[in-house]
Amino acid sequence: MLRWAAGDALREERQRQGLSQKAFGFEAEVDRTYVSGVERGVRNPTLAIMLKWCRALGVRPSAILRRAEEAAGWD
Repeated sequence: MLRWAAGDALREERQRQGLSQKAFGFEAEVDRTYVSGVERGVRNPTLAIMLKWCRALGVRPSAILRRAEEAAGWD
């Protein structure tokens, strides 16, 4: 299965901060199962959700997208 690189980057940041999916979902005001789906690449979040999640993590959206670009092999 093709994984979504931005979902991987969000998961890495969430884990780096020591947040469980449940705790992060609470902070970002989304259900834990939605967090799981995005991280596994089976759900595609809207830009509004991505911005909300980045705010909850305290990271710039550009930082998450930069990680995703690097993981996907963009130069």
